[in-house]
Amino acid sequence: MKPPTTQGFPKTNKQQTPQFDDNPEMTKLLIFAGSTRQHSFNRQLAHAVAAMARTSGADVTHLELSTLDIPLYNADLEARGTPPDVIRLKETMDAHPAWIICSPEYNGSYTGLLKNTIDWASSPIKGHPVWGDSSKPFEGKVVGLLSASNGALGGLRSLSHLNPLMQNLHCWVCPRQFALAHAGEAFAAEGQLQSDRNRQAVQSVVDQVIWAAQRLS
Repeated sequence: MKPPTTQGFPKTNKQQTPQFDDNPEMTKLLIFAGSTRQHSFNRQLAHAVAAMARTSGADVTHLELSTLDIPLYNADLEARGTPPDVIRLKETMDAHPAWIICSPEYNGSYTGLLKNTIDWASSPIKGHPVWGDSSKPFEGKVVGLLSASNGALGGLRSLSHLNPLMQNLHCWVCPRQFALAHAGEAFAAEGQLQSDRNRQAVQSVVDQVIWAAQRLS
């Protein structure tokens, strides 16, 4: 999924390295995949994106959702006390002005895991001095969207559903996105993307996220 480049956004190609603002603080970028499956293509993509973003000068946190003990959302459970790892998730998301989400496609949409993660993170904690605000930690975040699938569309339909969800939470969703098709053949043994075309497409999303975060943060 590659919308036309918006005027003013950085353009990248083989001969040109994007130039970002001379900012003494690197952009803090959170990257995570909406899957915990051991051989998930989207987890592989998140690893590759993290390496590319670090090379581009971002201060990257790569979050594996499997490291969080977050139950299925239940308002009655929440009323008895928000799980500690939900607080940790909120704090991690809030500490990063920019995110990149790698979204698998299940039944033409994003995963239940990703929706459950977002539902917990967006639920305010009644009476809490910080997390009682329903807009935290989403409002104003710059979000880049990627997907990967072994199919010909690369998980594209998951992004069409994830876009309005993130916008409804008042995130600034980057128009440049990419769906990696035939993902089973896309990665080298070391984990990086093999083709120049795929690397350039992913890099363009990374570049736009960093570019926008530097201006909107």
